[in-house]
Amino acid sequence: MAKKAAKARARQQAGGTPATVALAAAGADFTLHSYVHDPAHPSYGEEAAEAMGVSPDRVFKTLVADVDGALTVAVVPVSGSLDLKALAAAVGGKRAAMADPAAAERTTGYVRGGISPLGQRRRLPTVLDASAAGHSTICVSAGRRGLEVELAPGTLAALTGAVVAPVSRS
Repeated sequence: MAKKAAKARARQQAGGTPATVALAAAGADFTLHSYVHDPAHPSYGEEAAEAMGVSPDRVFKTLVADVDGALTVAVVPVSGSLDLKALAAAVGGKRAAMADPAAAERTTGYVRGGISPLGQRRRLPTVLDASAAGHSTICVSAGRRGLEVELAPGTLAALTGAVVAPVSRS
């Protein structure tokens, strides 16, 4: 019973998502940013950048793609788009396409617009765009719309086992 209570306290203190719980459990340095999500906004990532007053180059979106039949996560700046050929090459694949949104949600445990590269239900191969290395910190979804986590790119790569490669285009 004490173990359950401790886990619940950790979840509360860490923002209450599997992503923030994973960060807290790893002892990672991170900052949570919350904002009121507007369902009418056309872009989750741009909304986050605007709400936090952060350059869209520092806010990264988490996209799930299908690379040769295997779901793969790409973490790219919201100011750009995912280069599917580059993603496939980064993981040794031949062909990539965006994953079915329902499959992405089911596999990660998160809803679209709130998919985090951290704390996923099933850990997927992850590729972090090389542009992240140009920033001391970046922001990614903390596991729900309206909640972002700011952390060092190296921390994100280490916790997700990410390959760092140029997979975005402007």
